[in-house]
Amino acid sequence: MMEGDRLERPFVSVIVPAYNEELRIGSTLEKLTDYFAARAFRWEAIVVDNGSDDATAKIVGQWAAKMPQVRLESIPNPGKGAAVRHGMLRASGSNRFMCDADMSMPVEFLDDFIEQMEAGYDVVLGSRQVRGARRFGESAGRHVMGRVFNWVVRVAVVRDILDTQCGFKMFRGESADDIFRRQRTTGWAFDVEVLSIARQRGMSILEMPIDWHHDPKSKISPIADSFRMLMDTFAVWWRSVTGAYR
Repeated sequence: MMEGDRLERPFVSVIVPAYNEELRIGSTLEKLTDYFAARAFRWEAIVVDNGSDDATAKIVGQWAAKMPQVRLESIPNPGKGAAVRHGMLRASGSNRFMCDADMSMPVEFLDDFIEQMEAGYDVVLGSRQVRGARRFGESAGRHVMGRVFNWVVRVAVVRDILDTQCGFKMFRGESADDIFRRQRTTGWAFDVEVLSIARQRGMSILEMPIDWHHDPKSKISPIADSFRMLMDTFAVWWRSVTGAYR
């Protein structure tokens, strides 16, 4: 990236989808701001409040009042996929990082994402499954559920990605604009669609190992959400084979 571009717009935008995250969002913003305080580039953090009925928006608003790099965006409650899409398309960073509100990945791994983006990738995925990745605190049932879903995804949509659902992904700014304008899935399976679009658009993708700490307060319903994710995945498959993303 040219030095002038670094000065004109943020080098990194962080997009945090948040639904009823009053107990965690303050800690996550503190980790992010501490991390960026030690870096020499411009940054922004966009928290997309996804129809929360707790104090999430108030807490983020307080952060935004004292930190101009922090911004609150509020949308109705259509799902995590819609929140990430909204944030990605509102961001202006040269690199755009999708970050779960629980910050289950140590923030220092952002250095590795940035390094790989600078190496020329369009999309860098945090992965809990590739060699070198480490999981902490995950139950056997949750792990099996994730692997079964990934098997379906690999058979139907993106065959070479071992972990589509990890909540930490970085996109080159131009790639994010291209991908997320085409995204239609608003729920949990939006990751599958985003990666399918990136593949069909000929983008370079790296799946990178991270440390991941399971949060027992996960909002995913094992039965209801798993069914919706499967239905959304097959919808992505159908749109792919009919050429909708092209």
